[in-house]
Amino acid sequence: MLYLWYVRMNYFTCRISRFKRLAVISCGLMTVLCCYIELFIQPIQADELEDIAKQIAELENARKQSENATKPLEEEVARLEQKIINLQYSLGQATAHINEVEKGIKYREREFDKQYDLLSVRVESFYKRMRQPSEILLLFSSKTSISQVTREISYQRAVTQEDRNTIIAISKELSQLEQDKQKLEADKQLLEGLKTKLAGQSEFFKKEIKGAKEYQSSLSTKIAELTQKQKELLAKKTETFQTSVGSVPLADDAASRPDYNPGFSPAFAAFSFGAPHFKGMSQYGAFGRAKSGQSTEEILKAYYGNVRIETVDTNFDIPTTVGNLPFEDNYMKGIAEMPTSWADQGGFEALKAQAIAARSYALAYTDWRMGDRSAKKAICTTENCQVYNAGKAGNSGRWGDAVNETKGKILVSNSSNEVVNAWYASTSGGYQESYSSLGHSTPGFWDTKNGRSGWTSEAYEKIGESPWFYKAWYRTRGGTTCGRSHPWLTNEEMSDIVNAAIVYEKDGSSQSHLSQEDSSCFGEAIPDTWSKAKVKEEAARYGGAVTNISSVNVTYSDSGHTASVSFSTNRGTVSFDGQLFYKIFNLRAPGAVHLTSGLYNLEKK
Repeated sequence: MLYLWYVRMNYFTCRISRFKRLAVISCGLMTVLCCYIELFIQPIQADELEDIAKQIAELENARKQSENATKPLEEEVARLEQKIINLQYSLGQATAHINEVEKGIKYREREFDKQYDLLSVRVESFYKRMRQPSEILLLFSSKTSISQVTREISYQRAVTQEDRNTIIAISKELSQLEQDKQKLEADKQLLEGLKTKLAGQSEFFKKEIKGAKEYQSSLSTKIAELTQKQKELLAKKTETFQTSVGSVPLADDAASRPDYNPGFSPAFAAFSFGAPHFKGMSQYGAFGRAKSGQSTEEILKAYYGNVRIETVDTNFDIPTTVGNLPFEDNYMKGIAEMPTSWADQGGFEALKAQAIAARSYALAYTDWRMGDRSAKKAICTTENCQVYNAGKAGNSGRWGDAVNETKGKILVSNSSNEVVNAWYASTSGGYQESYSSLGHSTPGFWDTKNGRSGWTSEAYEKIGESPWFYKAWYRTRGGTTCGRSHPWLTNEEMSDIVNAAIVYEKDGSSQSHLSQEDSSCFGEAIPDTWSKAKVKEEAARYGGAVTNISSVNVTYSDSGHTASVSFSTNRGTVSFDGQLFYKIFNLRAPGAVHLTSGLYNLEKK
């Protein structure tokens, strides 16, 4: 500190060179006073530049980590990009601050030139007073009164102290000015260095961000491709089953029933309630309602809600994909959507309900409307629309009777006063989902005698003896089983599915790896599929892998879906959202084992 003062005082001495004698004295005086002045000078506090430097050092470290990363994450890159923006803003603020400091220093230098003249006078005055006789000598040598001498001594003391204070203050200011100028130069150099460094890092991260986004884009494309392959797999595996009963009742399969013995234990199976699409009229439900004594109108209002039955003129030809056909006498009598045999099993009212629903659907599909009663668009003759069989049209039997007895009758919405687009399907599993079309909405409800409380035992589809009401599926509609003779899974197979669900729940991006291992039986195997061992390894990262399942429990929502699935396992209770497990089960289950409905149960034996 003393050395610094000597340097600064040499500068000061040069400025007052015309007072050489005074300069020598002032230099000595400043040496004496330097320790005193030092007490008044506070160290300069670190400003925001130091913080910025630390942040840039962190950014540099992040850059190195990014360079070493094999799989840059979009979130991390976005965070770094934002940090660069924030640092650029901070540097801008620091630059503005330094510019203001520099302006202040220049102003202080100009002001110091004014203080210089005052300082010169004060130093000269101080020097002269130091050369004057001592106060005691003045007292004895004075010819004036003691009081006058005393006053003069007091005055001289006051002036001397004032000169001393002025010299200290101006010297202190000069010292501070020199420190500020040196710090300003250091800050400017630091600022330029930080700007250069940040510019380089910014350029690096621009490239890094671009590369990461390109990587993510390619990865997303890859995942999308795999997801499409997974969709294709599921389509082949489930073959959608969006079908009606048809002319012949659905065949039963003993291996798909809960009482089937797979020959090993523990054994697990997933049982679906119904098969898509669960909207509109359930055909087996209509059969059960008819057997329970309900009329055609009661059946239709139960499934379609606020509707009425009206009779309209249907004496015209309807356009179809096999040509124009007489609507009532050919097309309607050839509809093969419900077994004719049901009429003799207590289900004739169901056949009539089917006739009215099929007639309404055909008119709605062909753009026939209450305000414009002409069919315009051709309707297909497969189950993609509704099945037409020319052979049945010529020999319609009791179905023909149902068509004749309901001739011209259609469903009209009381809400829209328009023909109802009357959807229907074989089996909903006991819950009918609502849908809206042409301004009309159907109800969502439990299709039982006593609501949800009588769901599994008193569902109308159960009364109608639908083999699809509660079934475990292990073959496709085309008969593909991938070598399996039943739907029951071993402990290892079900544990693998549970582990896959654990992994997917924690990391949704893992879906592309969670297809079934034996997908090649449906064609080309899906790449990047994880083995059981790999899935188990991944599950171990999220609380431990499941290797043994002792029990399983399922809960249901009021809206007709499986709400949750819980497994008692070696790692404790593991629970999943019902629809999440439904998705993973269909992706991971071996062979053609699959669920056809979001309303399902899991059984263990």
